[in-house]
Amino acid sequence: MSWPRSVGGKSWFYTRTNQILLDSLCFTTSLGLAFLLQYQGRLDRALLNQLLLCLPVFVALRACSNVALGVYRQVWRFVSLSDSLSLAQSTALGTVVVLLLRHYLGNAPNRFLDVPISLLVLETLLSLSLMCAIRVIRRLVYSHERKMNPPLKVCKRALLYGAGRAGIMLRKELENNPSYEVVGFVDDDRLKVGTTINGTRVVGAGKELESLAERLHIDEVIISMATAGPTTLARVLASCRQAHVPAKIIPSLHEILSGQIQISQLREPRVEEVLGRQSVEVRDFEMVAGPTYYGKRLLVTGAGGSIGSELVRQIARLDPTHVAILDKDENSIYELEQELKQKEVAFKVEPIIADVRELNRLRSVWGAFRPQMVFHAAAHKHVPLMEHHPCEAVLNNVGGTKNVLDVCHEYRVERVVFISSDKAVNPTNVMGATKRIGELLIHARGNSHGTRTACVRFGNVLGSRGSVIPLFQRQIAAGGPVTVTHPEIERYFMTIQEAVQLILCAGTLARSGEIFVLDMGKPRNILEMARELILLSGREPGKDIEVRITGLRPGEKMTEELVTPSERLIPSTLEKLSVIEPQALNSAAVLHDVHTLLQLASTHDPAMVIEYLRGMGLGYQGGSGTGKPLVAAAAVGSLTGFPLVNTAPGSPESVN
Repeated sequence: MSWPRSVGGKSWFYTRTNQILLDSLCFTTSLGLAFLLQYQGRLDRALLNQLLLCLPVFVALRACSNVALGVYRQVWRFVSLSDSLSLAQSTALGTVVVLLLRHYLGNAPNRFLDVPISLLVLETLLSLSLMCAIRVIRRLVYSHERKMNPPLKVCKRALLYGAGRAGIMLRKELENNPSYEVVGFVDDDRLKVGTTINGTRVVGAGKELESLAERLHIDEVIISMATAGPTTLARVLASCRQAHVPAKIIPSLHEILSGQIQISQLREPRVEEVLGRQSVEVRDFEMVAGPTYYGKRLLVTGAGGSIGSELVRQIARLDPTHVAILDKDENSIYELEQELKQKEVAFKVEPIIADVRELNRLRSVWGAFRPQMVFHAAAHKHVPLMEHHPCEAVLNNVGGTKNVLDVCHEYRVERVVFISSDKAVNPTNVMGATKRIGELLIHARGNSHGTRTACVRFGNVLGSRGSVIPLFQRQIAAGGPVTVTHPEIERYFMTIQEAVQLILCAGTLARSGEIFVLDMGKPRNILEMARELILLSGREPGKDIEVRITGLRPGEKMTEELVTPSERLIPSTLEKLSVIEPQALNSAAVLHDVHTLLQLASTHDPAMVIEYLRGMGLGYQGGSGTGKPLVAAAAVGSLTGFPLVNTAPGSPESVN
């Protein structure tokens, strides 16, 4: 048993003396009352002598029992049911010791501990009751003091959504938080409505949240469900938005149990929770991917981008020896290098400024660094900009991919993973067509020169540069308008973290140019997402923030696909990761087409590049003009009631 030396600068004895004295008074009173009740108030001289002899033994034993079980580490003004259970255990321990002494000293000349069992039971119950009573009184006095002397800081009136174990834990934590005044619980279990839990009333069900928030003048709703699924969270957040009350969420059960974070450390809702989608997490990620990357030299192209930088962050969990971060943007590489230094990663970081379009520069980098594994994430990805600059898209996305593959084969790199896109499926824009050509190059090279290759195809990534969510958030912060290209447009979404985790797992399965497809869940309507984000900000779409329909842009699809009708998905050994069944490919023809396309792009003649892309059998039929999509969108916009803004093609006001 360890005794704390001091608490708050005072000795342990000084801060707990009053507690021990009050408990000793309880034990004395309990034993006296037990004698009076046992003998109906008639105490002769012999019984009085026995009482006086028993008293110091009982008081000492019970006080020592309390100390041994840590009872005096409790803070009385926050006493709870768990503290009462500790008192019961301590009292029971003291009683057991008295019974043992009574048994072994039964034949002693002075048999003062030979008291009736019924008297001992009475004393035990009285001691426990009095100890609990004085602690409850202390808590009531503290609560009264807080009401009579409220903190100077303005409290937020809060409702806790969820009256389960997590909600009860949070309620207890917030008792000592002057920033919140908990008005009550809200719970969807009708049996709990109207009950009182730990002194806090369950004031209603979730469907009544709007009326409760207005009637009780609620400033904030705290979602106190540590194990709620994405569908439940999305529904609760939608109720909060409808009630025009901001919401916060407690940490996940994993974070709480691991001790990483306290339950009272609330956070804002994440975008994926607003979307109501189930996050993908690979079980035992380090065990699945670790052996492939452990002790290796890795290189990431496009490392300054959203996907590339997150790849580097998650690679750090897999214990490589060296990681080269390559990008032509020196600012992003500098920021990533500083971030890794601050985190004190175990591997050596090699920052490299280079352009994947320059083959000789790549040869010098590969020759000096000698990577064993390469992730190729460098690409131009903005659809509207690439429609206006098809030659740049081809030179960077196709030429850069070919250069990376060439040097990887030349330097016998073990694995190459190419980051593709759902826009490569039946491409309607130049960016998608270049990504599809990248997939064909990976497949054409296959497992040549001992280099294993693979592609990973997925949709939009939440929070990445140029994606729709950050754009909407900036537009909302500026007071609007929020721009959407078409009211019926849909996209697949997943977070950067889960996408990268699956990319790394796909890298472990790479063999000979396979295309891996991530399970993206169901596509989401972009207009609905815009409305939800506006509501989440506490404002109302159409009233506080205007929503504008800008019209489809050149090359923009209404819906994206992850596979073509001719492709067949086969489950891989990892959940949420499928592989497309390999198809026959004329590798020589692909390489010839790529060579010709790059020569045309180097002339910087967009019309010739577009014409050649159409004839490559990619399914691409772009370059047909920019007026028709806007006309079609205008017709739909008039039906939905949202205004159409005749935005110039490629305007940054909207994003797909």
